Amino acid sequence: MEKKTSQKRIQRDFEKTLTALKKKDDFLHYQLTLNNNTVCLGYMKTAVSREKLQKLILPYVKQENYTNLEELKRIIPVANSRMIEDSKLVGDHLIQGYVFIYMEKVSPQYLMVPIPLEKTRQVTIPEVEFSVVGPKEAFVEHIDTNINLVRKRLEIPDLMIKKMEVGSITKTEVAVMYIKGVADKENVQTVTQRIQDLQIDQVIDSSYIQQTIADNRNSPFPQLLDTERPDRIAAVLVEGKVAVFVNGSPHVLIGPTTLIEFFSAFEDYFLNWTIASAFRLIRLFAVFFSILITPLYVAVLTHHFELIPKALLGTLISSRTQVPFPPILEAIILELTIELLREAGARLPTKVGQTIGIVGGIVIGTASVEAGLTSNVLLILVALAALGSFTTPVYQMGNTIRLIRFPILLFAHVYGIFGIAICIAYIMVHLLKLTSLGRPFLEPIFPFRYKDLKDSFIRLPFGMQQKRPYAVRPTKINRKMGKDKK
Repeated sequence: MEKKTSQKRIQRDFEKTLTALKKKDDFLHYQLTLNNNTVCLGYMKTAVSREKLQKLILPYVKQENYTNLEELKRIIPVANSRMIEDSKLVGDHLIQGYVFIYMEKVSPQYLMVPIPLEKTRQVTIPEVEFSVVGPKEAFVEHIDTNINLVRKRLEIPDLMIKKMEVGSITKTEVAVMYIKGVADKENVQTVTQRIQDLQIDQVIDSSYIQQTIADNRNSPFPQLLDTERPDRIAAVLVEGKVAVFVNGSPHVLIGPTTLIEFFSAFEDYFLNWTIASAFRLIRLFAVFFSILITPLYVAVLTHHFELIPKALLGTLISSRTQVPFPPILEAIILELTIELLREAGARLPTKVGQTIGIVGGIVIGTASVEAGLTSNVLLILVALAALGSFTTPVYQMGNTIRLIRFPILLFAHVYGIFGIAICIAYIMVHLLKLTSLGRPFLEPIFPFRYKDLKDSFIRLPFGMQQKRPYAVRPTKINRKMGKDKK
């Protein structure tokens, strides 16, 4: 009697689950009669591979040499098949690309067979971190493909991966990668714990993780470095850092990181150290020039006329004779114009965006000077400042540099060079307090570590970089095997 009652309850639950699933337009359901028993099979046609279904499941289901689901599970040549009893979990599995098989009057369980539809784009060349020399592979939106791109560069048993699901709705797969015996356990634990503690309903891209696990979420400075290059991930893992992969994102996060790393292109390691160091110094100079040149122009013309050289005074006077606006308004108009052109070029299709950026800059710049709305000297300085900001290898840091120019510009108008000094001091204090996974963000400048300067403002030869960076607290300091000296 109890067995019949239980069977009726199971049948009721199955029918209720089937009714709910049939409301979805992409749900397909079959019933086969084999050995006087009904075998039910269902799946989401938008989530499973039809080819695998025809080759790996249906031929074995239609056989009559099994009497229960356990025997069928052993027959079907698909790994990670599982048995579940709760009918409420069937829907969750179907969305992930499972096929459910249910035998009425035989078993109260469901056999779930994974054959997910995996359509991803091919591995292509990097678009954001393009390099003339070096590897030409970039990450894609499939997490397993991205992990494989790193594994083929680090074919070692100590390469560890911790996977977890994040997002109460999206249930996005996230993987933490590190090298056991090299990466600091505290860094690994910090990253893993922060990701596991996230209370968020969706994670669409790695930028969601970057913003939510950052030490200071209100800072305009990114505290985790993201990259689309597998070779860069392999290199930083060997240094003792931790990488975070997010399914659906072609960018991988790196931590802990420092400010200097955001101005280092990975192509620097493919060039001679003297050339790489020269390019790195040019990049740093271009960034400082981009931040300070327009505020200095406004400060000098507004408060410090005595600083203008006599040879340059005539040029500045003639260029501003017909301009009706004060220097601050003139500078803001040009800066906003540059930002508008940049945004327009980025949002439009590639070919159209390039045309808008070039033609728009030439036409608007020439017309504004001829109309007497701006001076030609400031137009040149703003254009050079925009070029300087483009030299930043990491896109997120480039956005930060674009942002901090505006408050410095306003302080330069109100207080002159003293206002610029106030802003720089405030930014330095903020950077001194900033950390990346608990590690100092300004290292090796603060705290000062001369041993880490070998790969900071300049890049010394590989022969002089026998130790890993102290900033990441690696378990093994020496790059070569042997006794560590800490």
